[in-house]
Amino acid sequence: MQAINMPEIKFALLAVRQAALLIREVQAELVQPAMTKEDRSPVTVADYASQALVASLLGREFPADPLVAEEDSAGLRLEQSRPTLEQVTRFVRRIVPQASAASVCDWIDRGGASPGERFWTLDPIDGTKGFLRGDQYVVALALVIRGQVQVGVLGCPNLRDAAQPEMGGEGSLVVAQRGEGAWTTSLASPGKLERLRVSARSDPAQARLLRSFEAGHTNVSQIDEFARALGVQAEPLRMDSQAKYALLASGQGDLLLRLLSPAKPDYREKIWDQAAGALILAEAGGRISDLHGTALDFSQGRTLTNNRGILASNGRLHPPALLTLSAIGV
Repeated sequence: MQAINMPEIKFALLAVRQAALLIREVQAELVQPAMTKEDRSPVTVADYASQALVASLLGREFPADPLVAEEDSAGLRLEQSRPTLEQVTRFVRRIVPQASAASVCDWIDRGGASPGERFWTLDPIDGTKGFLRGDQYVVALALVIRGQVQVGVLGCPNLRDAAQPEMGGEGSLVVAQRGEGAWTTSLASPGKLERLRVSARSDPAQARLLRSFEAGHTNVSQIDEFARALGVQAEPLRMDSQAKYALLASGQGDLLLRLLSPAKPDYREKIWDQAAGALILAEAGGRISDLHGTALDFSQGRTLTNNRGILASNGRLHPPALLTLSAIGV
């Protein structure tokens, strides 16, 4: 990767790596086997700590750049949230010793910026249920300039070589710059970058469909119908978060769909849920569009207002997948 010394690339790799490793510490210390399913306090701490840390680092390296991110500190500033804020601050101080409760809240609120000609977009922890289960989750950061994603980085603590689930292992950093390809290295001990390329699979029957455990933002029965109509015979791969884009980019999967949930027919994707993964897939030779084949438009604010759903593939399977979606009336 020719541009590894580019300041934006160096910043993104550092910020995502430090945030992902910090989240791993939160998980190790706060997620307990005896936790109830309703207890989401560890993921709340991890989410806020990750966003505060990345925003703090961004303020140091690129103080003029806006940050468009998922969280704000309104709930954290409430009196009843003081114990959570104290925990968040304690974790952030491990990286930024001068952090205070007030500065942590201010850093988090930096993520409320409006997208402009140049901005960063962050998902501080994508795959919260995977995080709580000890499974897949990622930190996703991207740089968008004039509506195009220019840099994308995923920090995947439980994915080896951007390809194989491995809980508690080295983890993966996955990075792409427009025109420079997609690459991966170790999260724990970054070193040589290895190039990623999508699969060459073109037979729909053998297509490995990446599916989520979380069904909230998709239509499970319609995905089943799509798989039947396309003639998919291979077993699907189930995984949380944008880690699925790493698997597509590394050739371990072939197709990914985000159909509209019947409960949310007007839902539009948040830009932080797609920006980093979309560039990584495209730079690995794949293709991503909405369900009608339209390119994703990151120039419309905090959501993909002009796009409906997501279709991501190795490229070769994109045309038959679009035809199948049209045939089943998606």
